[in-house]
Amino acid sequence: MDEEKFTRQARSSHRRVEPEAQTKEKTYSSKLKNDTSRGEAMRKKLRTGKADTAAETLKEKKHRDKLRAQTKKKGAPKPVDAAVSAKAHSQFAEANQDDNAGGDAINAGTQAVENGLYYAKVKSHDKKTDGYGKKLHKKKKLEEAREFQKGKDASLTSGTTSKELQKNRMKKEIQRNAIKQRSKEAANGAGSVTKNFVDKAEDMVGKMAEAITEFLTKFVREHPYGAIIAVLILMVVLVIVASLTSCGAGAGGVSNMTLSTSFTAEDDTIIAVNDDYTGLEADLQREIENIETDYPGYDEYNYSLNEISHNPFELAALLTVLYEDYTETEVQAMLQTIKDNQYTLTKTRVVETRTRTVTKWHWVTRYRTVIVNGVATQQSYQSYESYQEEEEYEYYILNVTLTNQSIDYVARNMGLTAEQLQRYEILLETFGNKKYLFEDDPYAAPQPGDYQDYTVPSEYLTDVEFGNMLHEAEKYLGYPYVWGGSSPSTSFDCSGFVSYVINHCGNGWNVGRQTANGLLNNCTRVSKNNAKPGDLIFFQGTYDTSGASHVGIYVGDGMMIHCGNPIQYASINSSYWQSHFYTFGRLNH
Repeated sequence: MDEEKFTRQARSSHRRVEPEAQTKEKTYSSKLKNDTSRGEAMRKKLRTGKADTAAETLKEKKHRDKLRAQTKKKGAPKPVDAAVSAKAHSQFAEANQDDNAGGDAINAGTQAVENGLYYAKVKSHDKKTDGYGKKLHKKKKLEEAREFQKGKDASLTSGTTSKELQKNRMKKEIQRNAIKQRSKEAANGAGSVTKNFVDKAEDMVGKMAEAITEFLTKFVREHPYGAIIAVLILMVVLVIVASLTSCGAGAGGVSNMTLSTSFTAEDDTIIAVNDDYTGLEADLQREIENIETDYPGYDEYNYSLNEISHNPFELAALLTVLYEDYTETEVQAMLQTIKDNQYTLTKTRVVETRTRTVTKWHWVTRYRTVIVNGVATQQSYQSYESYQEEEEYEYYILNVTLTNQSIDYVARNMGLTAEQLQRYEILLETFGNKKYLFEDDPYAAPQPGDYQDYTVPSEYLTDVEFGNMLHEAEKYLGYPYVWGGSSPSTSFDCSGFVSYVINHCGNGWNVGRQTANGLLNNCTRVSKNNAKPGDLIFFQGTYDTSGASHVGIYVGDGMMIHCGNPIQYASINSSYWQSHFYTFGRLNH
């Protein structure tokens, strides 16, 4: 008891030492610890076992008891001392050296908990990151929209910025649709009802074959003379298995082939979407017709315009590749994007300094002889007279150019994958197995009754100018119809073909690049009875536009050479061309 009392007094006296006194006692030599003091210091830092609470004050003890009461009330587990835990694990391992599966399970469970906590942290971080990424994506979209609008309003010319943004958006859209399509194909391949049925059928037949083979083997052992019958039965089983397998593969192959060569949207939807696109083209046509109203004050308006129209099969094929079974609402934004990339309308202002002769007026002093009282006298007078003078002035020109690259060009330059492009080409070749939708369109589908090997009567070739035109035109027989095409390198549309022949036939003519209606404006109209080889023949209503919509070169005897689908000879007396006939025209030159 005396020793315990002494110990408590010593501890109490040690605790009452003031910090200043302790600091004063410390010297540099006290910092140099020997092995014993160094070990003691380390043990104080690495405290193990129960905490020494003998020296706690009453206030500290109450605080500790309060914390323990709160912990028990919340139901929290008691903290485990690290040294005790390590000792328990060590004892457990020693006691189970031969069979420590339980210890491994405990360790695995502990690791699983730690992994779960780590995963929760990572998931929380990912959510934050994903939210931040969405904010950045939204911000980027807004910036793109502002840039697009800025490019649109930059000048009279359709801006390059807007074109690039549209092309980028188109590529992103295509990439998203390609990913969707691959996912859909993967899902269809994995969950196909037909495939599952065939697999189950093959499995069932295989099991049947095994059972029958086992039965036949036993049967042959017991009945040696029945071997021939057994072989025949086995052959029948094999034929059944083979037929089921081939039928399954054949059905899948036919189904896949039909799907890959067909437009998957409903017929009414395909027609409605094509009409929507035609409406966008009509808006473009009206914009061109209103140029001189919207941009007044110019001395001259020059037009170089491609035809405004499209191949409906190309549009349906492209949308099928991008969307498969699309709806009218779903593709509206893409229609605008395709239109903006198919057509480029530029309006360029040119100011030229020219000279002209003008009439001006001024006062001129003149003299005349007057006889007054028999004396001739000179008198002056003022005369207001005109005179001619050369002066410089500014001449304002608006050049309007419309290029039509065709939907096919757009499709091949919008970033389609190799698989998508291959599918697109197959759909064009097969007309999506729905040629009947647009079979009356002479530019989309080949028309019956056309001629590739027609020979123009030699007597018509005595006209040198017509002979030159025909010689140039026949070079391109068989070339495909391409909307907006105006040269052999890109092929032609109807007006591009006739304009090119006129400009390059060697007759010294140059009408520029005109539409069918533009060529009519360069002609003098003639009647059917007065038409001769070399005149142009015009048609209207072959697609939705005002005035002449199609043009060919008349070669006599009710025949023309024109850019249909493809470039060929055709009879103008067919029901189609008769129903759309407009007029004949003779070039002004």
